[in-house]
Amino acid sequence: MILDKLLKSRHMVKTINATRRLLSERGESNAASMANELVELYNELDDEQRDQYFQYLAEKMNPSPADVLSAAQSYANEASADNLIWLMKVTEAPRQELFRRLNRASGGTKMIIDMRKQLIKSLDKKANLRAVDADMQHLLNSWFNPGFLKMHQVDWRSPAHILEKIIQHEAVHEIDGWDDLRRRLQPDRRCFAFFHPQLPDEPLIFVEVALLPEIPETIAPLVDKKSEPVPENQFKCAIFYSISNCQPGLRGVSMGNFLIKRVSESLKKEFPSLKTFCTLSPIPGFMDWVIAGAQLPQQDVKTAVTEKREESLQVLGLDKKSWPEKIAGGWHPDRCPLKEKDALLALCAMYLMYCTTRRGGNPVAKFHLGNGAKLYRINWAGDLSKKGIRQSAGLMVNYLYDLDAVEENHEKFVGGEVIYARAVSQLI
Repeated sequence: MILDKLLKSRHMVKTINATRRLLSERGESNAASMANELVELYNELDDEQRDQYFQYLAEKMNPSPADVLSAAQSYANEASADNLIWLMKVTEAPRQELFRRLNRASGGTKMIIDMRKQLIKSLDKKANLRAVDADMQHLLNSWFNPGFLKMHQVDWRSPAHILEKIIQHEAVHEIDGWDDLRRRLQPDRRCFAFFHPQLPDEPLIFVEVALLPEIPETIAPLVDKKSEPVPENQFKCAIFYSISNCQPGLRGVSMGNFLIKRVSESLKKEFPSLKTFCTLSPIPGFMDWVIAGAQLPQQDVKTAVTEKREESLQVLGLDKKSWPEKIAGGWHPDRCPLKEKDALLALCAMYLMYCTTRRGGNPVAKFHLGNGAKLYRINWAGDLSKKGIRQSAGLMVNYLYDLDAVEENHEKFVGGEVIYARAVSQLI
């Protein structure tokens, strides 16, 4: 035990010394070889040691407060280009240069993504690591700018290791083996992914699309591996039914919105008959919101809406029997009383219309509405899986992408406004 601790301590010292050498003047000219050395040392650290390494970066690689204050005062006295350049230089944490040099190593980009994946796990407990995370995200946002990303269609002819990663990382509707994947890649289905030149074998994010005659209300037919393909002459709608991020270390790095736009443009060229671009999306967190009391913002909500909310909560009666108890007792959308159906639809409309723009709002809604989509329709019994019933009472949503209106809708959402169809507001 003592020997093990001693060896770990020595290895940590080696790792920190390698970090310092990489940041030295000699490290600047020999960055590739020194970065490779640091990659090897870091990869041999266990999770506890990596947390210690992050603490070192957080405590020892911050900007100098004295230099920042001096540069800020100089710029305040004279807002010259030289003073601004100097201020920008001294406010940058030295660890950003460390990450840049580390990126020159073979596998350095992947290592930094994996480092951030590990770092994210520690943020809730160690707030002082947030600055390290911010530096990493700042650089990753630049390195993974959509201008550098390549969009490729994933089909049955794609390399097996790529197909395996699609199965592994599907986060919305689990892929049940190779037969299921084969169906999702047939002619009336599409899968597109973003790749980065430094990670050619690693899909970063991918979207699955169904080409259909009309906007669907339920997910089951779309993921039924025994379903018959739709003939090409019936393609009228492109339905984005799943989008999955393959790299947790790239959380917060915006890619999905650009992927959907590129996919839409590509499909429009391939199939001019496509008139509608829409999603069939889950509503994670909806029932958690209802269980917690379905709180609405105090401003901008009419009295009639507040009264409808209270009435709907009374109809559900979750104060008498909890949601898990109702499910365990056999609650199911197909057997649900009409009053409960109306109550759940009304509450879901309120949740998406009034809470999405606020902190804690539905993440899927934030993503699509923030991309310029329109809250188009809420579908009853859209997802009858156990997960779907548990998290959203089986409800699903269609977000409509009007390619001519996405920029305007995006601007309105940024300003705090949710664009929704009349069919949604009529549920309240």
